[in-house]
Amino acid sequence: MRRFLAVLAFSIAAPAAHADVQGAIKTLFNADTTYARDVAISELDLARESDPLAAYGAGAGYFFQAIEGLAQSLYLHGFESPRSFALPLLRLPIPENPSPEPLTYKGMRKIFADFHDQLALASDRLALVPRDADIGVEADLAKVGIDLNRDGTIAREESLAGIMASINSMGAPPPDASFEGLVFRFDRADGYWLDGYSHFLMAQANFWLAHDFSQAFDQSFHVLFPRAGLPMQNDLVPLGDGQGSIFASEWRIADLVSFIHLINWPVVEPERRKQARLDLLEMIALSRQNWMSIRAETDNDREWLPGPQQPGRHALTGLEVTENEVSAWHDALKMAEDLLEGRKLLPHFRFVDRGVDMKKFFEEPMTFDLVLSITGPAVVPYLRQGPMLTSDEFWAMTGRFESFWSFAVWFN
Repeated sequence: MRRFLAVLAFSIAAPAAHADVQGAIKTLFNADTTYARDVAISELDLARESDPLAAYGAGAGYFFQAIEGLAQSLYLHGFESPRSFALPLLRLPIPENPSPEPLTYKGMRKIFADFHDQLALASDRLALVPRDADIGVEADLAKVGIDLNRDGTIAREESLAGIMASINSMGAPPPDASFEGLVFRFDRADGYWLDGYSHFLMAQANFWLAHDFSQAFDQSFHVLFPRAGLPMQNDLVPLGDGQGSIFASEWRIADLVSFIHLINWPVVEPERRKQARLDLLEMIALSRQNWMSIRAETDNDREWLPGPQQPGRHALTGLEVTENEVSAWHDALKMAEDLLEGRKLLPHFRFVDRGVDMKKFFEEPMTFDLVLSITGPAVVPYLRQGPMLTSDEFWAMTGRFESFWSFAVWFN
């Protein structure tokens, strides 16, 4: 409702506000209420066809709204993070909801579908920005944020800096935590980076939605939503068990095992599994375009993702990008693309002379069974002979990074 009112308010004042793209960009990256931010996004979206900066800002704004919408849906149903470094995607600092609403399997699918569609909107807007557009947007990560608890405000702990501090500390950041020194200048290259991340997350959503995971939801998702009225909540969730690490709680460990066992998902929307592969391929193409744009830069002004010609340790990651990492990253992209296109096969310890055709895995989807994929039976339909990616190739590539997974998350 708040977003509808924001759009309505802007539509009334549109003629006066239309030309103030710079003002809308400033509001987008500095607003302390979602109302003000959403009005700015609406203004930028209206000007997207005539102003590259407006398309860039609208794309970034819709990306923020996608992440915010997911977070607010999780909050609404009382999501409790496992707070485990082994499960990085589930360490979102969602505040505790004292009165969570019930969640159904249908509702869970809608959360994933809405997340996907908002990311698609962001990608559509970012794709409108010309390759040679002169973009320069200053953003302080202590001010840019999302509303996690649906109260309409973007508090200090809900800023991107606060959220990252919460994830790193496995809980709320300390009261005296300093978020200073995290001001970056986002340029044209960073638009490719953000679009690439949109496609990466869309692929994840599409993969879930391609399958029927209702049994896993009914019998194990109470580990994440212990007070949302899931079918086995009353039997399997102990009374009075508060939030905490998943590995410090016997019942949470048991439900994690149940979840893994229940990843035996029939295909219900095969086109989505096919689209997940295309999203990943688009992510690879955008990463290459990103690095082409980065290499063309001649400045070194608070870079979000610097090139080798822009030396210095990064203010957020503490990493320095060298020619070695960039070259190795392009090798990683080539490996991933070869697998997704079926030019190389994924090796499996059970099969010496054949490998898994990942293109066929996505293009000819069958029931996804995680355990049987690991042990072998579920991948037999995807086996064929051909050139395979070797472990020596993979480890040689990762060994060229100071920290491969840190760079991979940063580079996208």
